[in-house]
Amino acid sequence: MRRWLVRKGAQSLDDMALVDVPEPVPGAGEVAIRVRACSLNYRDQLIPLGHYFGGAVDRDTVPLSDGAGEIVAIGEGVDGLAIGDRVAGLFFQNWADGPANPAAGPALGAPPATGMLQDVVVLPVHGLVSIPQSLTFEEAACLPCAGVTAWNALMEGPRPLAAGESVLVLGTGGVSLIAAQIALAAGARVIATSSSDEKLARVRALGVSETINYRTTPDWGAEAARLAGGGVDHVVEVGGAGTLAQSIQAVNFAGEIALIGVLTRSGDTSPHGLMMKGASLRGIFVGSRGMAARLHDFVDAHGIKPVIDRRFTIEEALDAWRYQSSPGLFGKVVITL
Repeated sequence: MRRWLVRKGAQSLDDMALVDVPEPVPGAGEVAIRVRACSLNYRDQLIPLGHYFGGAVDRDTVPLSDGAGEIVAIGEGVDGLAIGDRVAGLFFQNWADGPANPAAGPALGAPPATGMLQDVVVLPVHGLVSIPQSLTFEEAACLPCAGVTAWNALMEGPRPLAAGESVLVLGTGGVSLIAAQIALAAGARVIATSSSDEKLARVRALGVSETINYRTTPDWGAEAARLAGGGVDHVVEVGGAGTLAQSIQAVNFAGEIALIGVLTRSGDTSPHGLMMKGASLRGIFVGSRGMAARLHDFVDAHGIKPVIDRRFTIEEALDAWRYQSSPGLFGKVVITL
């Protein structure tokens, strides 16, 4: 079978290879999944470059946390699953539910865990979840990291999003677009930013009524607050250090900023602007199996379809990596197997 590897010590995409290996067999408490589609996240750019947590990978590693397929073999002691069940892997293999905890890992696609970019993957039964009935494998493959992250940011924690509240999403990557779709389905008012008027037009086609070009409106945080009538109730902060100060400007009194940010590494990160508003900053690092299950029920109930920008074959995986890091990205990049 086919399997992509990020080679031990990798520092570039040139250190990735497509290899042929024997098909794995599930052991006790495990299932084998024939992977039909995978999707990429920003994290997947960092791992082959040696920039992810811990630096370069210390062993050959199968990349990608996000993939969906059907069960093709079941190990001893596994109950409640059947051959042909449609499932996805969970980003964190051991996080069942509840708040973030130190025992959530390992995370698929980085040592010591395997990843999804292979024809067949073996996972423990607690490391997978049924996919939404309404989605294709390609659409479902967009949810394990970006979808669960967006769901956690908006619908979990101390103050879940309520109908009639306002949400600010930054940019048009996978997390931001799925967050916008969830928020719209929940009856919220969504404001979106981008540096591209063309992308903002595509966002409006999804149902977002208020958009800001942050290149022509550099004080976009204050503009978002104005559009929301004084402040935004929920900010999905994917930018990081370079955008946090603007998000603090945007957030409402008693509002929440869900901090996912990894895209920018320098800027004003002082939280003092939250103090006078009584607003809060909540760290988000994907989520649990329970969150994934609740997201999948919501997706089915509201007919949400993740936005797929472009599809590549498994042989074209390196092209998928390159496109996913390009300025043209709008939504998710999918690799079909």
